[in-house]
Amino acid sequence: MAIQSAAVIGGGSFGTVIANILADNGVRTIQWLRNQEIADAINQTHTNPQYLPDVVLNPALAATTSLEEAILDAEVIFVSVPSKSVREVVNAIKPWLTPSQALVSTTKGIEPDRFLMMSQVLTELCPDNPVGVLSGPNLAKEIAKRELAATVIACENSELRRNIQESLSCSYFRVYAANDLYGVELSGALKNIYAIVSGFVAALGMGENTKAMIITRSLAEMSRFAVALGANPYTFLGLAGVGDLVVTCMSPLSRNYRVGYAIGQGKTLEQAVSELGEVAEGVNTLRYVRAKAKELSIYMPLVMGAYEVLFNGADPRVIAQGLMTGEHASDVDFALPKHEI
Repeated sequence: MAIQSAAVIGGGSFGTVIANILADNGVRTIQWLRNQEIADAINQTHTNPQYLPDVVLNPALAATTSLEEAILDAEVIFVSVPSKSVREVVNAIKPWLTPSQALVSTTKGIEPDRFLMMSQVLTELCPDNPVGVLSGPNLAKEIAKRELAATVIACENSELRRNIQESLSCSYFRVYAANDLYGVELSGALKNIYAIVSGFVAALGMGENTKAMIITRSLAEMSRFAVALGANPYTFLGLAGVGDLVVTCMSPLSRNYRVGYAIGQGKTLEQAVSELGEVAEGVNTLRYVRAKAKELSIYMPLVMGAYEVLFNGADPRVIAQGLMTGEHASDVDFALPKHEI
Protein backbone atom coordinates (compact mmCIF):
# COMPACT_ATOMS: atom_id res chain seq x y z
CA MET A 1 0.00 0.00 0.00
CA ALA A 2 1.41 3.37 -1.04
CA ILE A 3 2.01 5.91 1.69
CA GLN A 4 -0.44 8.80 2.04
CA SER A 5 1.83 11.48 3.49
CA ALA A 6 5.57 12.15 3.50
CA ALA A 7 8.20 14.69 4.48
CA VAL A 8 11.45 15.41 2.67
CA ILE A 9 14.10 16.97 4.90
CA GLY A 10 16.46 18.93 2.68
CA GLY A 11 16.23 21.50 -0.09
CA GLY A 12 18.88 20.19 -2.50
CA SER A 13 18.34 18.88 -6.00
CA PHE A 14 17.74 15.20 -5.13
CA GLY A 15 15.49 15.97 -2.17
CA THR A 16 13.44 18.25 -4.41
CA VAL A 17 13.17 15.58 -7.10
CA ILE A 18 11.98 12.96 -4.59
CA ALA A 19 9.48 15.39 -3.10
CA ASN A 20 8.15 16.21 -6.57
CA ILE A 21 7.71 12.56 -7.57
CA LEU A 22 5.82 11.90 -4.35
CA ALA A 23 3.56 14.88 -5.03
CA ASP A 24 3.02 13.74 -8.63
CA ASN A 25 1.98 10.34 -7.27
CA GLY A 26 -0.65 11.89 -5.03
CA VAL A 27 1.29 11.62 -1.77
CA ARG A 28 0.72 14.62 0.49
CA THR A 29 4.28 15.93 0.72
CA ILE A 30 5.99 18.71 2.67
CA GLN A 31 9.61 19.64 1.99
CA TRP A 32 11.71 21.22 4.72
CA LEU A 33 14.38 23.78 3.85
CA ARG A 34 16.52 26.14 5.90
CA ASN A 35 16.14 28.95 3.35
CA GLN A 36 12.86 30.86 3.60
CA GLU A 37 13.23 32.42 0.14
CA ILE A 38 13.51 29.03 -1.54
CA ALA A 39 10.59 27.72 0.50
CA ASP A 40 8.53 30.69 -0.65
CA ALA A 41 9.53 30.05 -4.28
CA ILE A 42 8.44 26.40 -4.07
CA ASN A 43 5.11 27.44 -2.57
CA GLN A 44 4.43 30.41 -4.84
CA THR A 45 6.14 29.81 -8.20
CA HIS A 46 6.65 26.04 -7.87
CA THR A 47 10.39 26.15 -8.58
CA ASN A 48 13.58 25.57 -6.61
CA PRO A 49 15.59 28.54 -7.95
CA GLN A 50 18.86 27.46 -6.35
CA TYR A 51 19.12 23.84 -7.48
CA LEU A 52 16.49 23.19 -10.19
CA PRO A 53 15.61 26.62 -11.58
CA ASP A 54 14.27 25.33 -14.91
CA VAL A 55 11.99 22.65 -13.47
CA VAL A 56 8.31 23.29 -12.77
CA LEU A 57 7.32 21.47 -9.58
CA ASN A 58 3.95 19.97 -8.73
CA PRO A 59 1.74 22.74 -7.27
CA ALA A 60 0.66 20.32 -4.53
CA LEU A 61 4.21 20.17 -3.13
CA ALA A 62 4.43 22.37 -0.03
CA ALA A 63 7.61 23.75 1.55
CA THR A 64 8.34 24.97 5.06
CA THR A 65 11.24 26.05 7.28
CA SER A 66 9.56 24.43 10.30
CA LEU A 67 10.74 20.89 11.07
CA GLU A 68 7.74 20.27 13.27
CA GLU A 69 5.32 21.25 10.52
CA ALA A 70 7.16 19.13 7.97
CA ILE A 71 7.11 15.84 9.88
CA LEU A 72 3.90 16.22 11.90
CA ASP A 73 1.70 13.86 9.85
CA ALA A 74 4.34 12.17 7.69
CA GLU A 75 4.28 8.39 7.47
CA VAL A 76 7.76 8.39 5.91
CA ILE A 77 10.48 11.00 6.39
CA PHE A 78 13.15 11.16 3.69
CA VAL A 79 16.42 12.58 5.07
CA SER A 80 18.16 14.38 2.19
CA VAL A 81 20.74 16.67 3.78
CA PRO A 82 24.57 16.49 3.48
CA SER A 83 26.12 13.77 5.66
CA LYS A 84 27.72 16.28 8.04
CA SER A 85 24.22 17.60 8.90
CA VAL A 86 22.30 14.33 9.28
CA ARG A 87 22.91 13.87 13.02
CA GLU A 88 22.08 17.50 13.79
CA VAL A 89 18.85 17.49 11.76
CA VAL A 90 17.60 14.12 13.00
CA ASN A 91 18.30 15.16 16.59
CA ALA A 92 16.21 18.26 15.91
CA ILE A 93 13.17 16.27 14.71
CA LYS A 94 13.28 13.70 17.53
CA PRO A 95 10.98 15.65 19.90
CA TRP A 96 8.11 15.31 17.41
CA LEU A 97 8.90 11.84 16.06
CA THR A 98 6.62 8.85 16.75
CA PRO A 99 7.64 5.16 16.45
CA SER A 100 5.25 4.62 13.54
CA GLN A 101 7.17 7.04 11.30
CA ALA A 102 9.80 5.52 9.01
CA LEU A 103 13.10 7.25 8.21
CA VAL A 104 14.66 6.82 4.76
CA SER A 105 18.13 8.22 4.06
CA THR A 106 19.02 9.44 0.58
CA THR A 107 22.41 10.79 1.71
CA LYS A 108 25.59 9.24 0.29
CA GLY A 109 28.26 9.82 2.89
CA ILE A 110 30.02 8.63 6.02
CA GLU A 111 30.14 10.02 9.55
CA PRO A 112 33.89 9.95 10.26
CA ASP A 113 34.30 9.55 14.03
CA ARG A 114 33.11 5.93 14.10
CA PHE A 115 32.85 5.33 10.35
CA LEU A 116 29.05 5.18 10.45
CA MET A 117 26.74 5.00 7.46
CA MET A 118 23.71 7.30 7.54
CA SER A 119 21.30 4.44 8.30
CA GLN A 120 23.44 3.58 11.33
CA VAL A 121 23.22 7.18 12.50
CA LEU A 122 19.43 7.10 12.07
CA THR A 123 19.13 3.78 13.92
CA GLU A 124 21.35 5.00 16.74
CA LEU A 125 19.30 8.18 17.21
CA CYS A 126 15.86 6.65 16.56
CA PRO A 127 16.06 2.95 17.56
CA ASP A 128 12.26 2.52 17.58
CA ASN A 129 11.72 3.74 14.01
CA PRO A 130 11.96 1.66 10.81
CA VAL A 131 14.97 2.78 8.74
CA GLY A 132 15.65 2.45 5.03
CA VAL A 133 18.12 3.70 2.41
CA LEU A 134 17.41 5.01 -1.08
CA SER A 135 20.41 4.90 -3.42
CA GLY A 136 21.30 4.33 -7.05
CA PRO A 137 22.46 5.92 -10.30
CA ASN A 138 20.35 9.01 -9.75
CA LEU A 139 21.56 12.27 -11.26
CA ALA A 140 18.87 14.61 -9.99
CA LYS A 141 18.90 16.97 -12.97
CA GLU A 142 18.12 14.10 -15.35
CA ILE A 143 15.32 12.74 -13.16
CA ALA A 144 13.89 16.25 -12.91
CA LYS A 145 13.62 16.22 -16.74
CA ARG A 146 11.73 12.93 -16.47
CA GLU A 147 14.48 10.93 -18.15
CA LEU A 148 14.29 7.20 -17.36
CA ALA A 149 16.05 6.18 -14.15
CA ALA A 150 15.94 3.57 -11.40
CA THR A 151 16.98 3.36 -7.77
CA VAL A 152 17.13 0.90 -4.88
CA ILE A 153 15.26 0.94 -1.57
CA ALA A 154 17.20 -1.10 0.97
CA CYS A 155 15.42 -2.00 4.18
CA GLU A 156 14.95 -4.99 6.46
CA ASN A 157 11.23 -4.20 6.74
CA SER A 158 9.49 -5.73 3.72
CA GLU A 159 6.35 -3.64 4.19
CA LEU A 160 8.35 -0.41 4.10
CA ARG A 161 10.18 -1.60 0.98
CA ARG A 162 6.91 -2.25 -0.82
CA ASN A 163 5.39 1.03 0.33
CA ILE A 164 8.35 3.03 -0.94
CA GLN A 165 8.31 1.15 -4.24
CA GLU A 166 4.64 1.96 -4.76
CA SER A 167 4.93 5.58 -3.65
CA LEU A 168 7.96 6.53 -5.77
CA SER A 169 7.55 4.40 -8.89
CA CYS A 170 6.25 6.17 -11.98
CA SER A 171 6.63 6.16 -15.77
CA TYR A 172 10.23 7.47 -15.61
CA PHE A 173 11.44 6.33 -12.17
CA ARG A 174 11.53 2.69 -11.04
CA VAL A 175 12.36 1.46 -7.54
CA TYR A 176 14.00 -1.93 -6.95
CA ALA A 177 14.24 -3.66 -3.56
CA ALA A 178 17.18 -4.87 -1.46
CA ASN A 179 17.84 -5.82 2.15
CA ASP A 180 21.61 -5.11 2.37
CA LEU A 181 21.49 -1.59 3.82
CA TYR A 182 25.18 -1.53 4.60
CA GLY A 183 26.26 -2.63 1.13
CA VAL A 184 23.90 -0.22 -0.64
CA GLU A 185 25.11 2.68 1.49
CA LEU A 186 28.78 1.82 1.16
CA SER A 187 28.31 1.67 -2.61
CA GLY A 188 26.77 5.12 -2.63
CA ALA A 189 29.51 6.62 -0.48
CA LEU A 190 32.51 4.91 -2.06
CA LYS A 191 31.67 5.61 -5.69
CA ASN A 192 32.12 9.35 -5.07
CA ILE A 193 35.84 8.76 -4.58
CA TYR A 194 36.15 7.02 -7.93
CA ALA A 195 34.14 9.72 -9.68
CA ILE A 196 36.93 12.12 -8.66
CA VAL A 197 39.51 9.72 -10.11
CA SER A 198 37.50 9.45 -13.35
CA GLY A 199 37.47 13.24 -13.53
CA PHE A 200 41.28 13.23 -13.41
CA VAL A 201 41.40 10.67 -16.21
CA ALA A 202 39.00 12.61 -18.45
CA ALA A 203 40.79 15.93 -17.94
CA LEU A 204 44.12 14.35 -18.83
CA GLY A 205 42.69 13.04 -22.11
CA MET A 206 43.35 9.38 -21.39
CA GLY A 207 41.80 6.77 -23.70
CA GLU A 208 38.64 4.70 -23.45
CA ASN A 209 40.63 1.62 -22.41
CA THR A 210 42.05 3.58 -19.47
CA LYS A 211 38.59 4.76 -18.45
CA ALA A 212 37.28 1.18 -18.55
CA MET A 213 40.22 -0.03 -16.47
CA ILE A 214 39.69 2.69 -13.86
CA ILE A 215 35.96 1.97 -13.52
CA THR A 216 36.34 -1.80 -13.22
CA ARG A 217 39.24 -1.57 -10.78
CA SER A 218 37.17 0.93 -8.82
CA LEU A 219 34.40 -1.66 -8.55
CA ALA A 220 36.95 -4.23 -7.37
CA GLU A 221 38.22 -1.86 -4.67
CA MET A 222 34.71 -0.92 -3.55
CA SER A 223 33.57 -4.51 -3.18
CA ARG A 224 36.82 -5.59 -1.52
CA PHE A 225 36.50 -2.83 1.04
CA ALA A 226 32.80 -3.39 1.67
CA VAL A 227 33.10 -7.15 2.15
CA ALA A 228 35.88 -6.56 4.68
CA LEU A 229 33.33 -4.49 6.61
CA GLY A 230 30.56 -7.09 6.35
CA ALA A 231 28.59 -6.18 3.21
CA ASN A 232 27.29 -8.61 0.59
CA PRO A 233 29.49 -8.58 -2.57
CA TYR A 234 26.46 -9.27 -4.78
CA THR A 235 25.07 -5.86 -3.85
CA PHE A 236 27.82 -4.31 -5.96
CA LEU A 237 26.52 -6.00 -9.12
CA GLY A 238 23.30 -4.00 -8.98
CA LEU A 239 22.08 -0.45 -9.43
CA ALA A 240 23.51 0.81 -6.14
CA GLY A 241 26.93 -0.62 -6.98
CA VAL A 242 28.06 -0.81 -10.60
CA GLY A 243 25.08 1.26 -11.79
CA ASP A 244 25.83 4.22 -9.55
CA LEU A 245 29.56 3.87 -10.14
CA VAL A 246 29.25 4.01 -13.93
CA VAL A 247 26.95 7.03 -14.06
CA THR A 248 28.98 8.99 -11.53
CA CYS A 249 32.29 8.19 -13.22
CA MET A 250 31.10 9.10 -16.71
CA SER A 251 28.88 12.13 -16.30
CA PRO A 252 29.93 15.79 -16.10
CA LEU A 253 26.70 16.28 -14.12
CA SER A 254 28.40 14.48 -11.21
CA ARG A 255 29.77 16.95 -8.66
CA ASN A 256 32.63 14.65 -7.68
CA TYR A 257 33.58 14.07 -11.32
CA ARG A 258 33.70 17.84 -11.84
CA VAL A 259 36.02 18.28 -8.84
CA GLY A 260 38.36 15.62 -10.26
CA TYR A 261 38.21 17.15 -13.72
CA ALA A 262 39.19 20.58 -12.37
CA ILE A 263 42.14 19.09 -10.48
CA GLY A 264 43.18 17.19 -13.60
CA GLN A 265 43.26 20.56 -15.36
CA GLY A 266 45.80 21.76 -12.80
CA LYS A 267 43.58 23.52 -10.30
CA THR A 268 43.96 23.11 -6.56
CA LEU A 269 41.40 21.26 -4.46
CA GLU A 270 40.30 24.56 -2.93
CA GLN A 271 39.78 26.10 -6.38
CA ALA A 272 37.88 23.05 -7.61
CA VAL A 273 35.50 22.96 -4.64
CA SER A 274 35.00 26.74 -4.76
CA GLU A 275 34.08 26.65 -8.45
CA LEU A 276 31.64 23.80 -7.86
CA GLY A 277 29.68 25.78 -5.28
CA GLU A 278 28.06 22.59 -3.91
CA VAL A 279 28.98 19.78 -1.53
CA ALA A 280 31.18 17.09 -3.13
CA GLU A 281 30.88 14.24 -0.63
CA GLY A 282 33.76 12.30 -2.19
CA VAL A 283 36.42 14.70 -0.90
CA ASN A 284 35.72 13.94 2.76
CA THR A 285 34.81 10.31 2.06
CA LEU A 286 38.27 9.85 0.58
CA ARG A 287 39.88 10.87 3.87
CA TYR A 288 37.74 8.49 5.90
CA VAL A 289 38.07 5.49 3.58
CA ARG A 290 41.85 5.87 3.23
CA ALA A 291 42.21 5.85 7.03
CA LYS A 292 39.97 2.79 7.39
CA ALA A 293 41.74 0.93 4.56
CA LYS A 294 45.11 1.55 6.20
CA GLU A 295 43.74 0.44 9.57
CA LEU A 296 42.40 -2.83 8.10
CA SER A 297 45.26 -3.34 5.57
CA ILE A 298 42.89 -3.41 2.58
CA TYR A 299 44.59 -3.07 -0.80
CA MET A 300 43.13 0.08 -2.43
CA PRO A 301 45.65 1.67 -4.82
CA LEU A 302 43.15 4.06 -6.38
CA VAL A 303 42.12 5.42 -2.99
CA MET A 304 45.72 5.84 -1.91
CA GLY A 305 46.65 7.53 -5.17
CA ALA A 306 43.66 9.87 -5.14
CA TYR A 307 44.53 10.94 -1.61
CA GLU A 308 48.06 11.86 -2.68
CA VAL A 309 46.70 13.93 -5.56
CA LEU A 310 44.06 15.81 -3.56
CA PHE A 311 45.95 16.43 -0.35
CA ASN A 312 49.65 16.14 -1.15
CA GLY A 313 49.85 17.64 -4.63
CA ALA A 314 50.82 14.48 -6.52
CA ASP A 315 50.47 14.36 -10.32
CA PRO A 316 47.09 12.77 -11.28
CA ARG A 317 48.87 10.69 -13.92
CA VAL A 318 50.40 8.57 -11.16
CA ILE A 319 47.03 7.00 -10.35
CA ALA A 320 46.53 5.15 -13.64
CA GLN A 321 50.23 4.39 -13.88
CA GLY A 322 50.20 2.96 -10.38
CA LEU A 323 47.75 0.28 -11.50
CA MET A 324 50.29 -0.89 -14.08
CA THR A 325 53.09 -1.34 -11.56
CA GLY A 326 51.24 -2.55 -8.45
CA GLU A 327 51.16 -6.06 -7.07
CA HIS A 328 49.69 -8.86 -9.19
CA ALA A 329 46.00 -9.21 -8.48
CA SER A 330 43.04 -11.31 -9.61
CA ASP A 331 40.38 -9.71 -11.81
CA VAL A 332 37.46 -10.54 -9.48
CA ASP A 333 38.52 -11.20 -5.90
CA PHE A 334 35.52 -13.40 -5.12
CA ALA A 335 35.99 -15.60 -8.19
CA LEU A 336 39.75 -16.07 -7.84
CA PRO A 337 41.09 -15.38 -4.34
CA LYS A 338 44.49 -13.68 -4.16
CA HIS A 339 46.22 -16.73 -2.68
CA GLU A 340 45.23 -18.79 -5.78
CA ILE A 341 46.80 -16.45 -8.36
